Amino acid sequence: MGLLDREDVNELAPGLHVVAGRNKSRFPFCNAFLITADETVLIDTGIGRKKLAAIDAECRIDRVVISHPHPDHISGFDLLRDRTLMLPVETPEGIDDLFQLGTRFTGSEENGRMWAEFAENRLGIAPLREPDVRFIHGGVLDFGGIQLEAIHAPGHLNDHYCFFERNSRTLITTDIDFSGFGPWYGNPECAIEPFIESIRRVMKYPYTQVCSSHKPLIKGDATAYFEKFLAVFEQHRQMMLKLCDQPVTLDQMAEKSPFYHDRLSDKRVQFLFERNMIHKNIDLLIRDGLIVVENGFYRRIPA
Repeated sequence: MGLLDREDVNELAPGLHVVAGRNKSRFPFCNAFLITADETVLIDTGIGRKKLAAIDAECRIDRVVISHPHPDHISGFDLLRDRTLMLPVETPEGIDDLFQLGTRFTGSEENGRMWAEFAENRLGIAPLREPDVRFIHGGVLDFGGIQLEAIHAPGHLNDHYCFFERNSRTLITTDIDFSGFGPWYGNPECAIEPFIESIRRVMKYPYTQVCSSHKPLIKGDATAYFEKFLAVFEQHRQMMLKLCDQPVTLDQMAEKSPFYHDRLSDKRVQFLFERNMIHKNIDLLIRDGLIVVENGFYRRIPA
């Protein structure tokens, strides 16, 4: 069976394909984007180890591009460790150490160790390595017939990138992903308002089709999908206001698991991400005069 005969590989344009990840590309997996031009290039590796090995056996991958180093986008990279690696210029050093990555993603060394254990033992993640090449916002990754414009889209992560393929006008939105969970901003460096700004900027590209890291291809106008995704930020904001109807601490709110609904297997990691996402919303609500904090307790200010 040839590459194009696989049910999980769909052509977006000549030389550009989306490879569906395991479990319908839900975390801890994602879609990958395969380029077969002057070089064979894979954008993100989190499709599942068996699938990744099969794709590589069918058409040896020369180069790996990582859109951002969240675990679902880098899993399986160890199978391609000897290939040329491209990372965003914003990705800090220490990418070759899960502990350092965990410290970045949790904000402390203690939690970093816990995250590294979760990533390695629960998700099977191995670290990346220092890159051979770094790409920048506005740079064109020219692979022959495929030309990808790199689009820095922070908010989800400081080094989060989307891509625009100029010839076919295919927009790859990575973790602007239209998923049912909605926008994710659970790391310390994540930020709601830059995330919103990134989405609004990305959706203005002159695309003819859009494909994200966790959902199928959208052909034609995707405005409704973008707007629905953006609307979740306001839903999160209203959810926080409701949680603060009575005085409550951040930890008490996190224990209610308003985002994950207790679905994450490691409750320690879940608590950290819940608390971070809650805190980011609460900070904005305090700024906007809708919530007040007194002795560590947050409460809604009556209208």
